[in-house]
Amino acid sequence: MEKVYHSNTIKKSIRIKVRPEKAWDFISKITELDWLDGIKTCKHSSAKNRGVGASRNISFVDGTNVEEIIVGWKPKKYFSYIAVSGLPLRGYHATISIIERKNNSIDLEWESFFSSELMTKNEFTDFVEVLSNFYTMSLRNLKISMEK
Repeated sequence: MEKVYHSNTIKKSIRIKVRPEKAWDFISKITELDWLDGIKTCKHSSAKNRGVGASRNISFVDGTNVEEIIVGWKPKKYFSYIAVSGLPLRGYHATISIIERKNNSIDLEWESFFSSELMTKNEFTDFVEVLSNFYTMSLRNLKISMEK
């Protein structure tokens, strides 16, 4: 099978019964990622801990290590980040957004665009499925953590 570059997007959302301020306080602590599926550790990799330019290194139990840099930051609304190493991708840009709803609840959206390294179509399809499941499981964990 021929290896070529592929690209795709994933968008997942979950309703959480929490005030937007509490949700922001929770997700804006960019290295407190106990809710991330399969996480081992996460540490700051820059002197800056929040906002554009902050970076983090995430280690997963499967041995994967991903470095990410915050590239967008609007308090109480969203933050965006790019992965600069650790994934089989040429580019990865993701945004986690808080959308305020009625009755002290929010929709938390996690959306990403990514472009692969050279892969077969089957390899890329498998990667997209793994990433999609990772988002789903992580958002479920986040909901449980936030609603405590």
